[in-house]
Amino acid sequence: MTDENHMRRALALAALAGGRTSPNPMVGCVITRDGGVIGEGYHRRAGEPHAEILALRAAGEQAAGADVYVTLEPCSHSGRTPPCCDALIAAGVRRVVCAMIDPNPLVSGRGASRLRAAGVTVETGLLAAEAARLNEAFIKAITQGLPFVLYKCAMTMDGKISASSGDARWVTGPRARRYAHELRNHHDAVMVGSGTLRQDDPALTCRLPGGRDPVRLVVDGGLSVRGEAKVLASGSPGSLCVLAASARAPAGRLAALRARPGVEVWHYADAEHVPLPDLMRDVARRGWNSVLLEGGGELAGHMLAAGLIDKAEFFIAPKFIGGTGPSPLAGLDLGQMADAVPLGALSAEFVGPDLKISAYVNGNVN
Repeated sequence: MTDENHMRRALALAALAGGRTSPNPMVGCVITRDGGVIGEGYHRRAGEPHAEILALRAAGEQAAGADVYVTLEPCSHSGRTPPCCDALIAAGVRRVVCAMIDPNPLVSGRGASRLRAAGVTVETGLLAAEAARLNEAFIKAITQGLPFVLYKCAMTMDGKISASSGDARWVTGPRARRYAHELRNHHDAVMVGSGTLRQDDPALTCRLPGGRDPVRLVVDGGLSVRGEAKVLASGSPGSLCVLAASARAPAGRLAALRARPGVEVWHYADAEHVPLPDLMRDVARRGWNSVLLEGGGELAGHMLAAGLIDKAEFFIAPKFIGGTGPSPLAGLDLGQMADAVPLGALSAEFVGPDLKISAYVNGNVN
C-alpha cells in the first residue's frame, strides 16, 4: 500500500461524518506500521474524540514508530478536546503525513511545527485538493465567517421550476428526490423563502432511514408563516426552525412565534427586508458551516446577486411544461449578457432519468 492509498482511506473515513461535525471539519486518520494498517478513526461529531485519538486507541502500543496519515493538520490547541499533537508525540509516532494544513488562521501550521520540534517527520500536501473539497464548508466558514451555500434546484427542460399554477410535484423522478434528502442529511441547514412556504408548505426534514434533520431556515421578513405550517412542527426532537424576520414583522407575531418550542426568530429590526449577508454571517456564528438553499427563485436570485451562493446543482427533467411558471433565479435580473455570473468546474451525470449539472459560482473552487 502506498502513501496515497492510505490517505485515500483516511479521506473516505472522514466523509462518513458528513453533516455531523460542524463547526469542526471532517477528519479521518489511518496509522500504519511496516505498510500494514494498525489503527483507524474519524471525527464523528463536535465534542467527541478527534480522528487521531481514535486511531491511536486502536493502534495501542504499536503506534510507537508508526506512520500516521491524517486529512487535516493535527490540532495544537485545547478546545473541547486536548491537542492531538501532544497525543501523537506521546505515542512516539515516527512520521505524520497531512493532506492539508489547518486553514484556521489562528492555528495554521502550529501543529506541524510542534510535531517537527518533537522530532516527528511531517509531510504535507498529499491529496490536498481532495481534502479541501471535502471540507469546503469548514474552510469557508473559518476563513470568511460565512457558510458554504449550495443551491439545489429541479427544473423542466424549458427552464420552469413549477407549472403556471404553482404545482411542482413532481418535477423530477424518485432517485433525484432521494438525492435531495441525502443533501439535507449532509447540510447543517436547509433554507427557503416565504413564497415557497406559502406555495408548497414543506416540512424540510430528512426522510432517509438513519438521516438527521437539518436546521430549517426560513426567510420571512413579515412573518407571514401560518401557525399550522409543517415547518414549525416538523423535525425530530431537538431539531430547530429559525425564522428570519425584518422590520415588517408585527410585534404580536414575533412574540407568538418565539413562544413556540423548537422555533427561534432572528429579528433584523433595522431592515425592511432581511439582510441576507447579515443572516449568513449569523448562521456561521451559530456554528453551522453549510446551507442547502432549496428555493424559491426569488430568494435564490437575491442570494446570487449578493454573492452568497458557492455552488449550484440543477436537476433537469426530460419534460416540457411551458406557460409562465417561475424560473430558478427569478430574483436575479442583470440586464446584460456581459454581466452574467460565470460558473466553473462543471460536471454532469444522470440521476435516474434526470440530468444533474453541478457547477461552482464565480470559480469558487477550493
